[in-house]
Amino acid sequence: MPTVSLAKSLLGKVLVHQTPEGTRSGVIVETEAYIALEDEACHAYRGITPRNAVMFGAPGLAYVYFTYGNHFMLNVVSEPEGIAAAVLIRAVEPMMGFEAMKSFRNNIEKEIDLTNGPGKLTAAFSIGKKENGLELFQSPLFIAENPHAKRKFEISVSTRIGITRSVELPWRFFIKGNPFVSKATPSGSDGKLKFKK
Repeated sequence: MPTVSLAKSLLGKVLVHQTPEGTRSGVIVETEAYIALEDEACHAYRGITPRNAVMFGAPGLAYVYFTYGNHFMLNVVSEPEGIAAAVLIRAVEPMMGFEAMKSFRNNIEKEIDLTNGPGKLTAAFSIGKKENGLELFQSPLFIAENPHAKRKFEISVSTRIGITRSVELPWRFFIKGNPFVSKATPSGSDGKLKFKK
């Protein structure tokens, strides 16, 4: 599936991580697309490196990288093998494993603050370097259909957050009105409704 289409279609799906501490899951509510061939903000824009090599792999792999000296980011590799592109999972709405998420997020009390950002959700789900390159079709880390998928939602679009290049691309997608969407709003973004699910 093309990367931008995948970024939209992942909304409403369920991210699941099965660990010794228990199963954690959450509905994906915010994503961003990154495509090396046309996107200077993409890690692979300048070519393959040991860090970004997974992005050139088969679609459905987890690309996990460390950033800002503090956070891991979870991405879904999206294009055919050899073409670097991925979808960043920016936020999820917790479904299962609240206590485990809380313990890995320094005992944050408010559920709303557990997973409303890409670094927060990887910490809450214990996703790190060891998950880089895993296939997202099977245990322990996978994306599943939502058992409540019949619930309708609207998808809003904006430019992406926290980048300095290719800032004009409208490749951030989120479930309109969901409280677990990250709070940051790109400068000049209108967040207007673009799609219905």
